[in-house]
Amino acid sequence: MSETALQPPSKTPTPRSNWKNWIGVVPFFLFAIMFIFLPSVRLFIGSFTNEEGHFTLDNVRQLFTQQYIINSYLLSIRISATTALGGGIFGFLLAYSVTVGGLPKSLRSALITFSGVASNFAGVPLAFAFVATLGRTGFVTTILKDVFGLNIYDAGFNLYSFLGLSLTYMYFQFPLMVLVMAPALDGLKREWREAAENLGANSIQYWLRVALPILLPSILGAMILLFGNAFGAYATAYALTGGRLPIITIQIGAQVRGDVLHNPNLGNAMAMGMVVIMAISLAGYSWLQGKTERWLR
Repeated sequence: MSETALQPPSKTPTPRSNWKNWIGVVPFFLFAIMFIFLPSVRLFIGSFTNEEGHFTLDNVRQLFTQQYIINSYLLSIRISATTALGGGIFGFLLAYSVTVGGLPKSLRSALITFSGVASNFAGVPLAFAFVATLGRTGFVTTILKDVFGLNIYDAGFNLYSFLGLSLTYMYFQFPLMVLVMAPALDGLKREWREAAENLGANSIQYWLRVALPILLPSILGAMILLFGNAFGAYATAYALTGGRLPIITIQIGAQVRGDVLHNPNLGNAMAMGMVVIMAISLAGYSWLQGKTERWLR
C-alpha cells in the first residue's frame, strides 16, 4: 500500500472570520440599538415608574381598569381588523388579476409601481387628499351633489368617523397586500394545475382544493401584517379627525404631550401594550410565512 493512501484526507480550510467583514452591518446594529432597543427599554422602565421615579404597578393596572383605555384599544383593533380584512380581500383580487389572471403585463407593472408608492403614502398628505376628495366640500362630494343630486353626508357618510378613517386606511392597506401576495401567487407551480386538470378538476375545484389551501397561510399572514400596519398608524388618524376618534395611538399622544391628560408614564404603559399586541401579530405572521415557504420553494 502506498504511503499516500495511508495519509488522512486533508480538510478543506474554512475561512476565518475577520473583523472587517462586520463593518458593513455596523450601521444596521447602531440603528437598531438607537431606535428600537433603547426606546423599548425606556418604555419598559417608564411603564413601571411613577412621577417621582419610584417603582409602581399602577400604570399597568390602569390598562385593565380604565374604561377609556380599554375602549381605545378595542377601537384600534376594530379599525385594524376591518381594514386588514377589506384590504386583504381587495388586494388579493388585484394581485390575482395581474399575476395569474391573464391581464396584460404592462398593467401589472403599473399596478406594482402604484402599490409601491401608495403603500407608503400616509400621514398628513393622505389625510389632506381625502379631505379634498371626500370632505364636506370635497371634489367628489361636490360632483355627486351637483351632478347626481346625492349628498353623501345627508345619507349618513362622514369622513371623520370610523367608516371614513377605515376608508382612508384602505388606501395604503390594499397596495401593501398586492406587494405581499404577488410573489406568492407567482410561486404557484404550473404542474399543480396540470395535475389537478389531469385528475378531472375544473378551475374552481383547483382553486378551492389546491391553490387556496396552499396560499391560505400566506393570505392570513399578509392580513396580520395589514393589521399591524393599521394598528400602529397615528399621523393619518390625527390629521384627519383631529383627535376626535380616540384610537390608542392618539390617546398615547394625549398622555405624553397633552394638557388635560398628561401622564407620560401611563403613556409608556399604553405603548408597551401596543408593543405586546404587535409582537403577537408579527409572531403569527412569521409562523404563517414559514408554513407558506415550505410549499412555494
